[in-house]
Amino acid sequence: MKEKVVLAYSGGLDTTAIIPWLKENFDYDVICVCADCGQGEELDGLEERAISCGASKLYIEDITDEFCDEYIVPCVKAHAVYENKYLLGTSMARPLIAKKLVEIARKEGAVAICHGATGKGNDQIRFELAIKALAPDIKIIAPWRNDKWGLDSREAEIEYCRQHGIHLPFSVDTSYSRDRNLWHISHEGLELEDPANEPNYKHLLVLGNRPEDAPDEAEYVTMTFEKGVPKSVNGKAMKVSDIIRELNRLGAKHGIGIIDIVENRVVGMKSRGVYETPGGTILYEAHQQLEELVLDRDTTTFKMDVGNKFAQVVYEGKWETPLREALQAFVEKTQEYVTGEVKFRLYKGNIIKAGTTSPYSLYNESIASFKTGDMYDHHDADGFINLFGLSLKVRAMKKLENEKKNNK
Repeated sequence: MKEKVVLAYSGGLDTTAIIPWLKENFDYDVICVCADCGQGEELDGLEERAISCGASKLYIEDITDEFCDEYIVPCVKAHAVYENKYLLGTSMARPLIAKKLVEIARKEGAVAICHGATGKGNDQIRFELAIKALAPDIKIIAPWRNDKWGLDSREAEIEYCRQHGIHLPFSVDTSYSRDRNLWHISHEGLELEDPANEPNYKHLLVLGNRPEDAPDEAEYVTMTFEKGVPKSVNGKAMKVSDIIRELNRLGAKHGIGIIDIVENRVVGMKSRGVYETPGGTILYEAHQQLEELVLDRDTTTFKMDVGNKFAQVVYEGKWETPLREALQAFVEKTQEYVTGEVKFRLYKGNIIKAGTTSPYSLYNESIASFKTGDMYDHHDADGFINLFGLSLKVRAMKKLENEKKNNK
């Protein structure tokens, strides 16, 4: 009986070519696993394609709700944004996919797990760190780093598939390299490989409109949160995955969440990509809009640092680490009172606040108003400023004293 390998299978060019390559070079029984993270129509025809390429079986695992509840929501609560722009769409999904690969490898008694990530990218790190943390005894095969691979371009992969009688439903010269799930879609390649080029948005965009093509009339949206978790959109209660779907629809319509970024990959190089994250961008902004009302100053300031660190940890594939767990525990504590309602307008790529309410609001009109209220005495500021600026005053006095001595 042949040994088994579990292959992370997307149906794209790389993983399609890997199936016959694994059989030729390792004589493995290839078990394909496709994780459904909400990518929708990309799953059509996958089983037929995998079997026709030589796989013995294909698992399609629906992990959409787990992805939303256990991976996306913690990142939203943390306001985890990598390098001020990237909302971690691919980074969040990889550890969960790796977790499912390990589960099926155990179920099938597989001796190895294989992925199609290249030796230049971040995904090889994300997949392999999670697999090592969850199954240190299982062998990892990364064809792009294997001397037996020999397929150094998309053209070579297409020719390899043709030689093995595999029909490919895509061409090499007209498509971007993309990753899609419920949260986002990323685009790399073609004109994006030169940072001097403007993206061809009319050709590139998949989810929604360019801001200039969005409706000329703004649209109001209302959302509610309980302890940092989104609960409803426009008065309709929904699970998180359905909220993201609805926000995707609204955001795409109004040209929300399109970014063009040159990011620093973990492996040391810079990479240019365009991301569409319409619903995610709205969700992040709505959550932060509510936090502004309920978090105190010290917590807000420290949480910014934690959010940046959380984003770095997730981006680098360190989900299965004590550090991520500790950071998330802090974030969870901050969400205890992040409950309330936010209202905003969507207009041509912009999210414009339109009001926020919470039973835990720290905003006190009597204190904050320009009118003098009973709760605030302006004279109290005298002593505060004297103490707050004492070190500055002492330093300035010492400096002046020394200048007088030197001028004598």
